[in-house]
Amino acid sequence: MIYQLFIGRFQPFHAGHKECVRKLLETGNVCIALRDTKISKNDPYTVKARKKMIMKAFPGDRDKIKIITIPDITGVYYGRSVGYKIEKLNFNKAVENISATKIRNGEIETDKID
Repeated sequence: MIYQLFIGRFQPFHAGHKECVRKLLETGNVCIALRDTKISKNDPYTVKARKKMIMKAFPGDRDKIKIITIPDITGVYYGRSVGYKIEKLNFNKAVENISATKIRNGEIETDKID
């Protein structure tokens, strides 16, 4: 199978992340790479908890989503043209303004955009 790769901390997995995955699912399978971050104030959720959040958000698409754990990274790099692209997904302001930091700090009650 061929996948589109979506890398992140997802601390927590919120509506903005969900919109990214939804958009990617429109064109194929998605491999979600969870960064294995140390538990801290900014990273309070385990990989297991984040995986559960993601799977709960996509009960009907589980066959199109693969979740993997990767080491905590500082960047994504590539050399010459290797047959794939690195691309930013663009959304409306409501989605672009969703903040996991504000969610973790309790500054917003919900991040629901459905």
